Amino acid sequence: MSRLSLEDGEQRSTQNDELLKTLPVSRGERRGGRNIKDSTGLTHECGVFGCIAAGDWPSTSVEVGQNICLGLVALQHRGQESAGIVTSEGVCAKSFNVHKGMGMINQIFTDDSIRKLKGNLGIGHTRYSTSAASEEVNCQPFVVHTAHGALAVAHNGELVNTESLRKMVLGRGVGLSTHSDSELITQALCLNPPEGELNGPDWPARIKHLMQLAPLSYSLVIMQRDRIYGVRDPYGNRPLCIGKIVPVDRLGSDSDDDNVEADGWVISSESGGFLSIGARYVREVFPGEIVELTREGIKTIDIVERPDKRPQAFCIFEYVYFARSDSIFEGQMVYSVRMQCGRVLARETAIEADIVSSVPESGTAAALGYAEESRIPFAEVLCKNRYVGRTFIQPSTRLRKLGVAKKFGAISGNVKGKKIILIDDSIVRGNTIGPIIKLLKDAGAKEVHIRIASPPLKYPCYMGINIPTREELIANRLDAVKLAKHVGADSLTYLSVDGLLEAVRHKMDNKDSNYAGHCTACLTGEYPDDLPDELSW
Repeated sequence: MSRLSLEDGEQRSTQNDELLKTLPVSRGERRGGRNIKDSTGLTHECGVFGCIAAGDWPSTSVEVGQNICLGLVALQHRGQESAGIVTSEGVCAKSFNVHKGMGMINQIFTDDSIRKLKGNLGIGHTRYSTSAASEEVNCQPFVVHTAHGALAVAHNGELVNTESLRKMVLGRGVGLSTHSDSELITQALCLNPPEGELNGPDWPARIKHLMQLAPLSYSLVIMQRDRIYGVRDPYGNRPLCIGKIVPVDRLGSDSDDDNVEADGWVISSESGGFLSIGARYVREVFPGEIVELTREGIKTIDIVERPDKRPQAFCIFEYVYFARSDSIFEGQMVYSVRMQCGRVLARETAIEADIVSSVPESGTAAALGYAEESRIPFAEVLCKNRYVGRTFIQPSTRLRKLGVAKKFGAISGNVKGKKIILIDDSIVRGNTIGPIIKLLKDAGAKEVHIRIASPPLKYPCYMGINIPTREELIANRLDAVKLAKHVGADSLTYLSVDGLLEAVRHKMDNKDSNYAGHCTACLTGEYPDDLPDELSW
């Protein structure tokens, strides 16, 4: 990672280090002791969403607050701890309208709170949950009041060089109320760019300066009184895309007509859910691009190049695990890529069986691809209980051992006497697959062969995914043969890294170019940029 020049901030570093110890902790706290969510899977950092109407408030037909709320519902899978929406009533607005809170979207926003979110533009954010710092102070979007008006920022991702950037910001006399790198971004944007400013604040120059200081990892939506900036880091590590709000009666017709007049524009971490608010997917924000959304439309302000012309590094686990299956990345639908992963997995790990099935719903698309390629029929073997939640009843030892039964039931008619290939998208700690295998064998399965539609996870992620420590990742303790024995499977194999890359790039138009790079750091330990010393694993 490119190092920052501390300059005048260096002399205050001792006082700042003491101040850092007193700040509220956020997001699992920097790498000496990561706070890992108590789960068997992975957690994403956040989702961001922005909306701007083509007309002035209140004459616009676009209900901005409602659109953002529905947009956040479509991004709920990216974070379930807290959420917030900030709206503006336009260039004459004296302040923003803000509503934030802890919990799920439907717990935070009511009809009454949405009505108070007046305006013709706004941004929203949904945040992931950790075992610490689950406090309203960390809810986004962050709002600051500058000498040039209010500014709101929502962030998805994680700055790799947070510590040096924080010292620089504190050294310039800026105070911080949390340990969140998202607030740090907000404050850093308030600093004057190196080339100075002649006629008031040059926000694009400030954004560009931030991107040069911190190349990884973020997608940002930044709102002023009358415009929204969308920003994607130069590596394109975190996703961000643009949609066009069109009249409802035009959604089902002339879908390729660029001349359809827009009622407004949206910008989001993912395109899944655009149709539910009457928006049509337009394109991704390019790596390093700064886009400006106004009532007149969207334009590119600048594109910041990657250091040393390094390749793009879009997070490959967006395809494997995180994104909604109906979202579009790099010109292709996530569901199609997951099916292709299953096809490649079938070619790499062929075995005779009676049926192919999946751990619902995470492995279903890959299982369908595997079944298609192998010509082994697909059948459901697990029924998922959609209403499992935390309970005040403390189970006995026997019931704890049967814990998977709370979440899944076996479809015994499809299982008994069968050799089953069971597909899942990933294995993290390895805590859940064993009970699932036992459940199927108790239901009469003759053999259960596990196939994982991604390579083994072996390394931590420092760019926005809460992956457990190396010691907690089961692939670092047991190879596939030993893991199969450990969980009671008749065999267990993973998709190879080359196979995953082949599947992801199968239908990409630019798969042979410098724009087809993907971050595989959690699989290979090869990070897109150099890591600061404090993040060394």
